[in-house]
Amino acid sequence: MTSGKRAVKAPQLDLDAILDDQNTRIVVCCGSGGVGKTTTAAALGLRAAERGRHVVVLTVDPARRLAQSMGLTSLDNTPRRITEIDGDGQLHAMMLDMKRTFDEIIEAHADPERAKQILTNPFYQSLSSSFSGTQEYMAMEKLGQLRRSGDWDLIIVDTPPSRSALDFLDAPERLGRFLDGRLIRILIAPAKAGGRSAFKLINAGFGLVAGALTKVLGAQVLTDIQTFVSALDALFGGFRQRAEQTYRLLQAPGTAFVVVATPERDAIREASYFVERLAEERMPLAGLVVNRVHRSPAPALSAARSTAAAEDLESRGEHELTAAVLRLHAGRMQLAAREHREQEHFTSAHPTVPISQVPAMSEDVHDLAGLRQIGELLAAG
Repeated sequence: MTSGKRAVKAPQLDLDAILDDQNTRIVVCCGSGGVGKTTTAAALGLRAAERGRHVVVLTVDPARRLAQSMGLTSLDNTPRRITEIDGDGQLHAMMLDMKRTFDEIIEAHADPERAKQILTNPFYQSLSSSFSGTQEYMAMEKLGQLRRSGDWDLIIVDTPPSRSALDFLDAPERLGRFLDGRLIRILIAPAKAGGRSAFKLINAGFGLVAGALTKVLGAQVLTDIQTFVSALDALFGGFRQRAEQTYRLLQAPGTAFVVVATPERDAIREASYFVERLAEERMPLAGLVVNRVHRSPAPALSAARSTAAAEDLESRGEHELTAAVLRLHAGRMQLAAREHREQEHFTSAHPTVPISQVPAMSEDVHDLAGLRQIGELLAAG
């Protein structure tokens, strides 16, 4: 720090207070990829359950680490009870099945004949599996379903591993733009107009666009899209309405966003972006979790002194092992200093955001005991 400036000390993030507060109904863990969101979400879920809450953890991470660490062979679209927990609470876990969630919506909101028409449509099968934003939108849908069920008093969400961890906030708007797009409106026109004249209408309205699409996609694909859109038109309003309800739920006081990062430049920069974006969207931010922080068991011995001592021993040809340990310590101190500077950049930009630090572990978490340990470290900060 330059002279005249003092380091800003961040407030401590009290995660136990958040988990114990019965008014907290949703905790959303967000951050860039590879920072430990899934582990953080699972550890918070376990800790909340062992402190008496009835919890469900919703993960959309394609890796199976969550299931393995919780002692389950697999997770799917149905919440699974984890029985090996201490305390009076309950813990369930599930992994978002994007296509199955989409299918459930169709089955719930369309009559059987129309549902069958949609589910067997080739365009729908492609859309439900690979359309950009479908995973994020379905995460929002599933969150809304879990909240409406009333079966749990706390839902913890591990956000999608997408380019931006806040893509799921944009998903309803993106889907809305898709549904309201000019192409979709033209495709819907035949069903709304009815009869043979409708197809004259689409030819007139589509003109060259339809011809170009037929060349690119083929007549059958274009027909599949028309059939799909016509069948789904009645459900469009419901999609948008539920998305808006879930979005408002995320803005409500009972929701807490926990941004997760590692003490590295790119991850901290992403964390700053998430914090700013959440403020713009009026989403309630709980604080920042900094994962995998490196610390030294001998912080009083500086990197410079350690390096100097190692050089002295090496110059005399003595105590090679001691010199190697000193150099290892110097490297660790330098790493810790770099991480501290990165965190200071965040704190100076966001001085009021509470922070909890989790030290780097010697091995990956692979069971409930490991999750329990992470939960204790998260609470201790």
